[in-house]
Amino acid sequence: MSEPFCGAKAALFYQDSLLVYLRDDKAGLPFAACWDFPGGGREGQESPFACLQRETREEFGILLRPVQILWQRSYLSWHQPGVVSFFMAGQLNANQVQAIRFGDEGQCWGWMSAADYLAQTAAVPYLQQRLRDFQVAGQG
Repeated sequence: MSEPFCGAKAALFYQDSLLVYLRDDKAGLPFAACWDFPGGGREGQESPFACLQRETREEFGILLRPVQILWQRSYLSWHQPGVVSFFMAGQLNANQVQAIRFGDEGQCWGWMSAADYLAQTAAVPYLQQRLRDFQVAGQG
C-alpha cells in the first residue's frame, strides 16, 4: 500500500444490526462515552484490512476475512491532518457472533440498527457521516 494512512474502522453488520461498543469515559479520551465501531490505529506497515482485522480480533475476538468486507473508502483523518483513514463495511456470520469475546477497551458492547446509530446523540459524529455515505452508496 503506497498511500499513508493512520487507521481503519468498520461498520460490521450481523443481519440488520451493527456491532458497537461504548468507549471508555476517561478525561482526555476523544469521543469519551460515545458509541463506536470496531477498529483503530495502524501498527507498522499494516494494510488497511490487516489493521482492521487485528483491531477486531483484539476488541471482540473476531477474525475477519477479506471477503466479508463489502465496501471501503478512504477519508481525511479527523485527528491527523494530511493523512487518511479507512472506513469499511462488512457482514459478520453467526459463528463469529457466537464467538465474540469483548476485550479490555470500552465499557460494554451491543447491537444497534443503522437508523438508531445515526440518531444516537452519543455516537462518534464522523462515523455517523461515514455510515451515511455507505448507505448513500446503496450498500446499507
